[in-house]
Amino acid sequence: MRLDHFERLAEIALGQDIFRYFPIAIDTKEQMLAYVQHCVAATNSGSMLVWVTISRDHDAPVGATSYLNVDGPNRKLEIGGTWIAPEWQRTACNTEAKYLQLRHAFETLGCVRVEFKTDSLNTKSRAALLRTGAVEEGTMRNHIIMPDGRFRHSLYFSVIDSEWRAVKKRLETMLAT
Repeated sequence: MRLDHFERLAEIALGQDIFRYFPIAIDTKEQMLAYVQHCVAATNSGSMLVWVTISRDHDAPVGATSYLNVDGPNRKLEIGGTWIAPEWQRTACNTEAKYLQLRHAFETLGCVRVEFKTDSLNTKSRAALLRTGAVEEGTMRNHIIMPDGRFRHSLYFSVIDSEWRAVKKRLETMLAT
């Protein structure tokens, strides 16, 4: 993600109710700019790696996704902060982004575990994670206090190295159809 992505991300995302389950409020251009600035700074510092998801058909940003909570000594990381503008939801964009992130994590970085978490109320995200082949592990109750004061329960999912071959084949099959 770069600062010059800000305008396009604001254009496709604001007013779309995309960030309802995010632990930060992104409802205004100012909040979107702060989010993009945070993502760029975190990527530059090495605490996160944030990508903009680009639609090949439109050669334009349609969302974002990241590596979070990278734990080198334990060879694990989290894929999260993922969002896709409504027009591109339930398309191959998110599937391919997850495939590329998982492949890089397991095959290049040597991860033994990749984890995901989502708000327990986010049924779309939960279904998408299960569709990829990730395994639901459990719920962290009162995990995050949301911007509106609600206590978020977070569902945890993972893919481990011994499952990667089957998950990879599943994702490749999904992308081929």
